[in-house]
Amino acid sequence: MSLPAVRVAELGQSIWYDNLSRDLLADGTLARMVADEGVRGVTSNPSIFQKAMTTSPLYAAEFDRLAAEGKSAEEIYETLAVEDIQAACDLLGPVHDEASGRDGFVSLEVSPSLAHDTDGTVAAARRLWTAVDRANLMIKVPATAEGIPAIRTLIAGGLNINVTLIFSRGMYDRVIDAYLGGLEDRVARGEVIGGVNSVASFFVSRVDSAVDEALGALAAAGEAAAPLMGKAAVGNAKLAYALFEERFGKDGAPSDRFAPLAAKGAAVQRPLWASTSTKNPAYPDTLYVDTLIGPHTVNTIPPATLDAFNDHGHVGVTIGDGVEQARADIAAIEALGVSLDGVCDDLLAAGVKSFADAFDGLLGAVDARRREVAADCPFDSAPTSGA
Repeated sequence: MSLPAVRVAELGQSIWYDNLSRDLLADGTLARMVADEGVRGVTSNPSIFQKAMTTSPLYAAEFDRLAAEGKSAEEIYETLAVEDIQAACDLLGPVHDEASGRDGFVSLEVSPSLAHDTDGTVAAARRLWTAVDRANLMIKVPATAEGIPAIRTLIAGGLNINVTLIFSRGMYDRVIDAYLGGLEDRVARGEVIGGVNSVASFFVSRVDSAVDEALGALAAAGEAAAPLMGKAAVGNAKLAYALFEERFGKDGAPSDRFAPLAAKGAAVQRPLWASTSTKNPAYPDTLYVDTLIGPHTVNTIPPATLDAFNDHGHVGVTIGDGVEQARADIAAIEALGVSLDGVCDDLLAAGVKSFADAFDGLLGAVDARRREVAADCPFDSAPTSGA
């Protein structure tokens, strides 16, 4: 019998791998995962690249060459990252072709320092899109207040966009509006929309981590909060999927707003479940995979969780199970004074900071190595940032 990650594709879910490095590309590991282990896409972020570029010797020779040419830390990072993304896109090209352009994507994130800069995000996204030059690239843009208009502009410009760091259903609704609005802008200009794709990356496990902390404090104070621990994240995601069906349609019937776009070849903006590793060891290690399987979804899974799912994951359409119970659980959590919207706002701010810190750490490590190489060169080193 095929592996669980392979079988879920028959149920309409794509498994993407939340990891990328030159080592995975060079030694055939990623190729094997695509061929045999159900991987149909790849996501990257600054934390992933920080680990890869600062530990793998496969970057050393080109790193030294770029440093010797006087490239800045950011130019070195971007050159190396673009090459990895291009190689991954080429590897997943057959998946993209087989899926008629609806799958087989590789994601590359704009600098997290631009999370609150609409114009800067648009400019950086366009630059990366041009640099990678692959039809199965997705540019990651965070779901901040400033990111929303950038998303609409970029979709209207024909770029594939992975909207990242979505925690609340309220923000998710705005993300959907930005996607539909971008498509409508293209239609108004007489442009094709059939080749434009997007996913909405809804973060899962971090919600439980934050809500459980609050519930644990309430339980310690004598409140009947313990039974609600571990309920918020999956419940929030299931209700997000219900919103997806409301906004795009279900059972083959497009919604009123999406119908004219679908008639022109538009793809739905698939919900992507991110942050699906289990943080609490008391919970099953495949909790955030087993419970969120359904049509038109993606789950981007880190290495250990993918291994666990392929070893003992449960395969079945589960996304619609227990939706009303999810509503009741979240209402009960709110009744105890834990604001899910407040938690999600805090998680978004923390997520942006975490990615920005990782990016700064990456550039710092790159710059330290760049300076070592530049010290051996007959010219002064370049600035530490700026492409």
